[in-house]
Amino acid sequence: MPITPITRRSALGLAAGLPLLTRPALAQSRFPDKPIRMIVPWSPGGGTDVLMRALSDAMSRRLGQTVVVENRSGAGGILGAQTLAGGTRPDGYTLSQIPISVFRYPQMVARAPFDPMKDITYIAQITGYLFGTAVRADAPWKDLKELLVYAKANPGKVTYGTPGAGTSLHITMEQIAAKEGIEFTHVPFRGASENMQSLLAGDTMVCAETSAWGELVKDGKFRLLCTWGAERAKSFPDAPTLKELGIDIVSTSPYGVGGPAGMDPAVVAVLERVLKEALEDPAHVALLDRFDMTPAYLNSADYTVAARKQYEEDGAMIRRLNLRAG
Repeated sequence: MPITPITRRSALGLAAGLPLLTRPALAQSRFPDKPIRMIVPWSPGGGTDVLMRALSDAMSRRLGQTVVVENRSGAGGILGAQTLAGGTRPDGYTLSQIPISVFRYPQMVARAPFDPMKDITYIAQITGYLFGTAVRADAPWKDLKELLVYAKANPGKVTYGTPGAGTSLHITMEQIAAKEGIEFTHVPFRGASENMQSLLAGDTMVCAETSAWGELVKDGKFRLLCTWGAERAKSFPDAPTLKELGIDIVSTSPYGVGGPAGMDPAVVAVLERVLKEALEDPAHVALLDRFDMTPAYLNSADYTVAARKQYEEDGAMIRRLNLRAG
């Protein structure tokens, strides 16, 4: 069979047809074309889990693909970031909530399990928490000052629970102790539900936690001693802030969503846009309002800058307080 030579004209015709041939392949690879895994590094049923499920549902509706929540609780909320840093493909199909402990924990251990400045792509910041200090309703302390007086007279006797070492709850309680010249005993848990259950059972004396304690306070099972924001929480107007009590601390612990290092900027741009829309979804906004939280959106570029600043400031604080993960 004779071979027809390729002339310049036929070569140009073939080249012109190439875009038509490749277009279906490009369409098939459009992101996303399969479900996305969203790691929530906290136990099911806690405030963060509820919020992240609402955010993921809103993302699913906009992406046309399911965003599947996977809980990986423990280690102060770093297991999602550790998964991202552990060889996960940077294709946008594995994401994680990024709590503030991601910037702290690696600076509190002898051998860091990952580098938050090299191993993570910061896609979008979402919001910050309402934190507070609560005790059981039958506890002898009617306010925070009474608790601090007792703690000072009984070094190490007051046990307080948090969702883990390196979390803002842990760091802030130790900052309070340092400012007041007292010694607490920290008891880390795997998430809010375990922390609050321990207080209910009387196994710990104080619960430092997100506003997941809200319903228990309203039901009369917990007494809220204070909140940690810049202003009083609108749902708990009788609880003073730390600043009102003479302790110059404001703690809100912003969190966002990240992926593995090396993600395609075009994929990041898609997720960044969808996360902003999901943050503003009415169902998610209603939950933020329920937990006395407000949107704090940052795009990928600004979130990356904020992450670097957080990492450096927290490192200085950890060294000053000589904090170590237990």
